Formats: sequence, C-alpha cells, structure tokens
Amino acid sequence: MSIYEYGWSDEWNDYWDKWKHSFEEHAGNAELRPARLIADYGQKVKLITMEGERWGAASGKLRHVIDDPAELPAVGDWVAITTPDSVSDAVIHAVLPRKSRISRQAAGSETKEQLIATNVDTLFLVNALNHDFNMRRLERYLIMAWNSGVNPVVVLSKSDLCQDIEARVAEADGVAPGVPVIVISALQNEGREQLEAFLQPGSTVALTGSSGSGKSTIVNWLSGSEVQLTQDVREEDSRGRHTTTHRQLFPIARQAVLLDTPGMRELNLWDDSTGVAHTFVDITDIAQKCRFANCKHKGEAGCAVEEALQTGELSEARVNNYRKMQRELEYQTRKEAERRRKDSRTGPTSDRRVQRSGWRRDVEW
Repeated sequence: MSIYEYGWSDEWNDYWDKWKHSFEEHAGNAELRPARLIADYGQKVKLITMEGERWGAASGKLRHVIDDPAELPAVGDWVAITTPDSVSDAVIHAVLPRKSRISRQAAGSETKEQLIATNVDTLFLVNALNHDFNMRRLERYLIMAWNSGVNPVVVLSKSDLCQDIEARVAEADGVAPGVPVIVISALQNEGREQLEAFLQPGSTVALTGSSGSGKSTIVNWLSGSEVQLTQDVREEDSRGRHTTTHRQLFPIARQAVLLDTPGMRELNLWDDSTGVAHTFVDITDIAQKCRFANCKHKGEAGCAVEEALQTGELSEARVNNYRKMQRELEYQTRKEAERRRKDSRTGPTSDRRVQRSGWRRDVEW
C-alpha cells in the first residue's frame, strides 16, 4: 500500500510541487515528502507514505505555533513529513491546505471547533431504520455536511428491520430535498450498488451517524473483509455502543477511501449559517415572500412561513427545528465574538501566530 491507494492523484501531486516549493522558500527544508494521516491514536498518528505505513507525530515547532487544536494534523489531512531513518517515527512539519473540513462544536461550555475529518468528498449520513430513526437528528447532520463543503448522501441502513420503508424514505426526502437517499441492508446485501456509485477512484467517503446505526458494518461490507469491529444493539431501544473509538481511513475497491468515525450521541453544530440555509431551503425559499425582510416568522403580519404552516405546506416540527437551529447558532456566534474580543486583549490570535510562523502558506489550486 502507498498513498496512491489512499487518494493521492495527479492533481494532488501537481499541487504538492507548487506548495512544497513555496514552503521550502520559507522553511529551508529540502527533505519534505508527502503523506496522508490515516488514523489518530492520540499522541501518535498513523501515516501512509509512498513506501507504506509508518507512525508519526507533529513536530514541536508545529505544535508551538498552533493555538487552535482544529488546525493540528487530523485524519484525512495531507501532510509534509521528514523521516530521520527507516525505523524512527516520521515528523510532521506542515499540513497542506484542506479542500474540505467536517467540524462540530466541541463538548463543554467553551465555543471551540472539534475537527472530525478533512479532505472528504462525500459524507454518508447513516440513519438506521429501527427505533433510532430520527429526522431531527438527520437535519443536524445535513447542516454539518453542507457547512463542511462535502456532498451529503442519506443512507437508511438496516432496512430488514423496517415494515414501512416507503414512508421512511418520504420522511427523509422531506428534510433532505435534492439529496440522494439510499436504502440498504448489509445483512441482506441490498443497496450496495447505489453506495458504490459514490466510491470513485481517488475519492474519500466518510460515514457519520449515531452509535448503532451500522457504520462499521457498512465499512466491512464495502471493503469485503472484517476491517472494523462491530457490536449488536439493544433490541428494546435500538441503541448501540461505541464500537469505533477512533477515526480511520480504509482503502477499498476501485481505489476509493472510506473514513469511519465514532458514533455521536449528540451533535452540537459548528456553522456559519450556510448549512442551515441549505438544509432548510424549503423554509428559506418561502421566507423570501415575507412582507418584511427582517421577519422572525413568529406571528408577524405578512409572514409567508406562518401562512405555509397554516396551509400545511410546512410541518410545525420542521419549522420549530429550524428556529431552534437558528437560536443555537446565534448563541454560538455571540460566544465566539466574545472569545475573539478576549483574545484581542490578551495577545495575538491563533491566525496571526500561524500566519507569522509561515508553517502553512496558501497556494492557489
């Protein structure tokens, strides 16, 4: 195995040549080689290089110049490394600019981005067709996908457990207009061809969803081998345990790459409102017909959204969730603005430190 089985392409190779030349002018390091971060185990990470797998870690300088943990090397990143010898850990000196980044709000009271994966082309939003089927959760995953710059695909797994598949598909179509919805059953080997249509050579496809939705089973199913551990879910409530404990890339047929992620019980949004607009496009389109541009859709005169609720064009549950997402993101924006004000009083921001250090110079694609 080499980086060519993990998504390296002529496009990345050309970009590497330009980026490496720019970086070396600043850093003076002539021994840089490309690699991809394929698994994160905390203090160490697993890399794939031209010669194969090896362990690695970020250099002390790289850690020193980065204040924001979301800018540290993450699974999916293409990185610049040096290898002291054939057996020592590789040293990561820089991260190539990311083409996409999947993030959420980190747990806790502090407003902070938690990076889930980078350089992903397609995101499978896995939702099991059992007791855990939840369209409000799916809306949150859609917001995350649209805001990350990836193409979402809704995957309704475990169809063998559902008695009314058509109704569930209709619900998914209702909250994900224009997004492909695929029904699968790994147990009965159904829906595989539809998934494989997105596994194009050189592409990276990530899977996300709650625990017990079947993500690891899908990885094993598509790869044709037991590369991931799986566990049963409780029959009474369809809840699963965290089988996958870390993020990891797996190369599969046709030279595509799958990225499995741990299940998420809760998804706090990290968003700039782009994802909300895409996810609730039916509501935002209707809102343009409101009499007032600053309409809050809470009983104002001439509110087109309120009218659509009364006629049944929009469901009350969907509009309520839209309002909830807006309040959540407005609160996050206020907290982030306050954090930036504090940072400006205490010293240089993370962006300034990174820019001043020159560890990652932007090169046009």
